[in-house]
Amino acid sequence: MEAVILFPAVDLKDGQCVRLEQGDMARATVFNLDPAAQARSFAEQGFEYLHVVDLDGAFAGKPMNARAVEAMLKAVTMPVQLGGGIRDLKTVEAWLAKGIARVIIGTAAVRDPELVKNAAKKFPGRVAVGLDARDGNVAVEGWAETSQVSALEIAQRFEDAGVAAIIFTDIARDGLLKGLNLDATIALAERISIPVIASGGLASIEDVKALLEPRAKKLAGAIAGRALYDGRLDPAAALALIRTARAAV
Repeated sequence: MEAVILFPAVDLKDGQCVRLEQGDMARATVFNLDPAAQARSFAEQGFEYLHVVDLDGAFAGKPMNARAVEAMLKAVTMPVQLGGGIRDLKTVEAWLAKGIARVIIGTAAVRDPELVKNAAKKFPGRVAVGLDARDGNVAVEGWAETSQVSALEIAQRFEDAGVAAIIFTDIARDGLLKGLNLDATIALAERISIPVIASGGLASIEDVKALLEPRAKKLAGAIAGRALYDGRLDPAAALALIRTARAAV
């Protein structure tokens, strides 16, 4: 098994750290007014890689929380992956130049697959694709619209393109603490060669244990959000499990 990474999530709305339920901006809970302080807290807890989403940017189609992201980059030394409002090569280049380790392209991966291919070719290992699925089909524009294309179809477009990872989110579970949809995520991972990261619904240490089971061996990691913020997932216990699994390889 490759090293599984547990990514703590920071979702940005109006410069604040929030969590949504099923991607609904009207169902946002503010967890921290200072995203940089939240990033520091995750670093102190021992996390190795931060997952950040500019929610306003996802709806606007351009970066909207740049100040908060830049403050987070100054606050921590761990790598940061960022999604939300990244729809052209200029934006990709600008974020990577500012110190983002990996950009996540979502809506544009559906609408403009050539952007992903060009960006991945120009910046090998630094471009991920975010596939957010509702009933198997990919949603775009901050999940406001559902396309007629399946997550698998889109993921297969980028085989051999140099994409670093596919981040697969089950929208129906996101922010609701119902547990990861590992069945769908593993099914996707088994059909493509690109590493897949599970997202949406991680609720407890049981999800982390499931992530480390042999059947999930093709998964590169998972994203944890609300469970970390409301205390349902103990960071120390989760990271200790992962370290133990790594040592056993």
